[in-house]
Amino acid sequence: SRLVIAGYIQACRGLMISAVCLGFFGAVFGLVGMKCTKVGGSDQTKAKIACLAGLIFILSGLCSMTSCSLYANKITSEFFDPTFVAQKYELGAALFIGWAGASLCIIGGSIFCFSIAESSSAPRMGYAYNGATSMMSSRTKVHTTVPDKAPPKHFDKNAYV
Repeated sequence: SRLVIAGYIQACRGLMISAVCLGFFGAVFGLVGMKCTKVGGSDQTKAKIACLAGLIFILSGLCSMTSCSLYANKITSEFFDPTFVAQKYELGAALFIGWAGASLCIIGGSIFCFSIAESSSAPRMGYAYNGATSMMSSRTKVHTTVPDKAPPKHFDKNAYV
């Protein structure tokens, strides 16, 4: 009977363990779903895997957020209860770190989910570079022996190397 733990602490513990396990699987799916890895198949399959990783991260963040909020609710309700005579606790740094980590999981999962919309859209159009039009001053003007040769108007990507 000395090792009996209150129900809300058991619930918080279970939610936190679930959040850690979901975060691990979200990281694994996130690594498989990245475009830079060779595992996972085509780009559309990778996009679906990345979206699944995002959903798992969001679920992990919600589990963690729920756990921290449940524990904080119990602490504050006991703290402000005048009839509660046992040891009173205050909100500590661990709860704030838990809330911040849960928020980052939810934000990161949302970014993963939105990555599927970016990859399924039409490919971006390229723009041709026509060169800058500038005026040459008399100081920069070079007199060459071939008067008909004009500077090239079209530069490709190899012109800058």
